[in-house]
Amino acid sequence: IASDGQVVVRFGHILAKQCLDQRCSRELLLASEHTHTISSQLGIVARVKAVTGESKACSELLLSNVQNLVRAGQHVLRAAEAACVKGLGQPSPDPEEEEVAAFCLQWKKNLSWHRAKEALRSSRDELGLRRTREAKAEPTLMALVQEPPPQTRNIPRHPSPRKGHTVMDRHL
Repeated sequence: IASDGQVVVRFGHILAKQCLDQRCSRELLLASEHTHTISSQLGIVARVKAVTGESKACSELLLSNVQNLVRAGQHVLRAAEAACVKGLGQPSPDPEEEEVAAFCLQWKKNLSWHRAKEALRSSRDELGLRRTREAKAEPTLMALVQEPPPQTRNIPRHPSPRKGHTVMDRHL
């Protein structure tokens, strides 16, 4: 779980580098650094627990850190959504950065499609505002991360030049 937290951190750093809006970029970097800290703490607590064995206090601390890591990861994804909406610059030729950009582009297309579909529905009031009772929730990066990847994708997969996880290996 701690290593998955580091994957989210890497995703946030890559996206912050590509973000055109300085405020969104800063928020994404802060969220990524917070996630990095919690992920590192979780790794330390897990190693201590492995050495010391079963301890109720250690187990509770481990569980608390996992919950904090999940919340921090969600914060990174919300900041990433804002960065994607504000706009991203061209990724460098690095395959990992291209993969992150393609992932975010796919989410933004889903969001645009959803908004266009909602605009055509008759669930709008006389001012064109969405009625809250009938409106479907907009797609989020969190939902895209949790979906199983489709069998056929137009996104080229590149081998990772680094040992271990790539940013999008396991959809975060």
